[in-house]
Amino acid sequence: MNETYVRLVCPECDKDWESSPDDLPTHDEEFTCPQCGVVRRTAEFTRTERDLETLKQFA
Repeated sequence: MNETYVRLVCPECDKDWESSPDDLPTHDEEFTCPQCGVVRRTAEFTRTERDLETLKQFA
């Protein structure tokens, strides 16, 4: 079984990582970067449109 993940990148500090959609807030909720603490909508952290669509699909 393949595990689904979303690729993320912080718009402030450029930290990049992967996370399960189950571990993230929905795309329109606030999310905090674990490295620099900036708070933005989760959608702003998704690396690509495909990552955003994956996040929305599992919301």
